[in-house]
Amino acid sequence: MKNMKGFTLIELMIVIAILGILLAIAIPAYSDYTVRARVSEGLNVATATKTGVSETRLSTGTFPTTNATAGVSTTITSTYVSGVTVGAAGTILIVYNAAAGKIPELQAANSIILVPTFTNGTVRWECNTGSVVSKFRPARCRP
Repeated sequence: MKNMKGFTLIELMIVIAILGILLAIAIPAYSDYTVRARVSEGLNVATATKTGVSETRLSTGTFPTTNATAGVSTTITSTYVSGVTVGAAGTILIVYNAAAGKIPELQAANSIILVPTFTNGTVRWECNTGSVVSKFRPARCRP
């Protein structure tokens, strides 16, 4: 008889089963990373606003209450962010838009609120409030 080379059907089925298990684990994890990237974009878009709020607090002694008093644009948007707004006591509201809602866990109108505190001449930011699910926030923004 000839010496046959190749894989048996059982070996191929085992490889396909292993690949299926790996994909079943990888796809949800990749989806979570995609949502986290969209949330991070909102925090990056708010960087200039954070700087404006901090500079206003340091120069005037009080936190601004609007984008105008913070010295930033009133229309701050991006692909996944519908707006960045300065509110009472210098808080910054980042609201995500419908484009971010392509992933069900991050629907439009979800938000993150950045809260400033002033101690020892430094403005520090907390971002553990808002309606974005905790697992999709950056590590520093989780409660």
